[in-house]
This record gives sequence, C-alpha cells and structure tokens, in this order.
Amino acid sequence: MKKETLEKRDKIANAIMYYVYTHIDTHIDLEELSYDLDISKFHMHRVFKEAFGKNIYESIKSIRLQKAANLLLTNRYSTISNIANLCGYSSHSSFIKAFTKRFDMSPKQWRKGGYKSYSNEIMKQSKKAMNSKADFSRLVPTIVKMPEIKSYYIRNKGYNINIRETWQKLQTLILNNDIKEYKQIALLHDNPVITPLNECQYIACIQTDEKEETLSQRVPKFKISSGVYAKFDVQGHQGDILKFMNWVYHEWLINSEYETTTKPSYIIYHKNNFLSDDNEFNMSFYVSINY
Repeated sequence: MKKETLEKRDKIANAIMYYVYTHIDTHIDLEELSYDLDISKFHMHRVFKEAFGKNIYESIKSIRLQKAANLLLTNRYSTISNIANLCGYSSHSSFIKAFTKRFDMSPKQWRKGGYKSYSNEIMKQSKKAMNSKADFSRLVPTIVKMPEIKSYYIRNKGYNINIRETWQKLQTLILNNDIKEYKQIALLHDNPVITPLNECQYIACIQTDEKEETLSQRVPKFKISSGVYAKFDVQGHQGDILKFMNWVYHEWLINSEYETTTKPSYIIYHKNNFLSDDNEFNMSFYVSINY
C-alpha cells in the first residue's frame, strides 16, 4: 500500500476516534460523520478496524463502560440510572446487561468494592507491578489547565514490553533528523487499571516544533485534548507506573470528590523508563477532571 494511502487512512481513523471521544455522552451519528469525512460508512468502518483492531461500535461501548466504571465510584450520590444516562445509555436494563458482560459483575457489585478485585486481577498481568513497593499516599497533585498538544505518534497495541520497541522507533526518528527540542508523551486511550493489558491502546508521541514537514511524511499526527487536569509528578521504576495509576483511579480520585472525564490520561516523560538503561522514570501524569 502506498505511503500516501496509509497516511490518509491514519488521518481518517484518528478523526473518527477524536469524534467518538468528544461526543461519547451524546448520540453518535456515524452517518453524519461519514458525510463530514466524505467517505462511505463501509470504508469508514474498515479503516477504523484496521487501525484500532476493533470496530467503531465496540470502541464506543468500551469507552462508555470505562467512563461508567469511574463514575460509579466518583459520583457516589448518583443513581445507576443517572450514570447510565451520563454514559449515553437510554435504557437502564441495557446498561446493566452491557456492564455485567464487560466486568463480570453488576454496577451495584462494582460500586460495593468489586472494582478492587477486578483491578487486582489486571495488576497480576504485570509481575513488575505486583512486586512494586512504591507508596503514593502522600502525593498531592496540582490542578492545571492544559492547552491542546499537537504530536506525532506510533500506536502500540497492548500495555506490554513491545512499548520499548515503539519508543525506540520514535527515538531513531528524532536522532536521524537531529531534533533538539521535543517532549515524549504517552497517551493512554484505555485505562489500564480496568482494561486487560493486552487490549490497551498505548500511543507513544513526540511533540516538537522542528522538522514538521519531514516528520509528517514519516509518522501521523494526533491532537491531545486541552482541558483541566490533575497533574501528578512521579518518579520510580517501571513496575511502579501501573500501581500508581491504580492508586490515582481507585484511591485518590474516589476520595478527592472530583470525577474524571472521557478524555484520555497522558504522561509527559522527563525520563522515559522504556528508553533508560536502569528502567527508571520521571514523569508528569495528567488525568482529566471535573468538579
């Protein structure tokens, strides 16, 4: 397939995903979206599945249920029906059925502590996370308003060791083009605390104002959403990151009285554990919040 065709397909797939995230709590009109993109619905679905490994409807359901899983914990005074409506479900029963199928427990069971056992099973998929002794209980975030970030990226299917190879490819691009000023950013399309690690969409990105024409010919571009975020500055070893994210979503967020949104969390690396010889990281973690 020609490089121009691949770039065009990546642009379409990213436009669809961006639309889904920004309209997740409303009616998503794929007919209208295909019209705006000037492609057929059939072509739109095919391009999306090739890029993300699942169809658009599966992605919509996954994002809505991830949001519901968080809202059930952070919106303590909302009824399950309220949360179903907030996540785009018009039927209480269809929401319960979809949630139970996804998490192997009802929303009520999840709310009463089931989320802990579910997340612990996911944590067990990473030996390094299970061996982590890090303690984040005294960590306090700063609340910041972040601008939109335009980045170049390579997508990695799965939160796994393959991420190192993905970062090495981006690093090769940086060195080959003698880029001096840049940021390394990881965009987490899926919440690895409640999504099996082999199913997570991990996006390795670089943000730079240099060599735009050269970079855009080699790798696709993506916009990271602007908004209000809780920013956590964290240092540690590779296995500490999953444990940290588990703490953010299932301890800090629950006790903070904030709620998260459907905007993906992201990491700005000051030291990238996937590229460092000692597997250590120094990062700022951003989680989107409302109050």
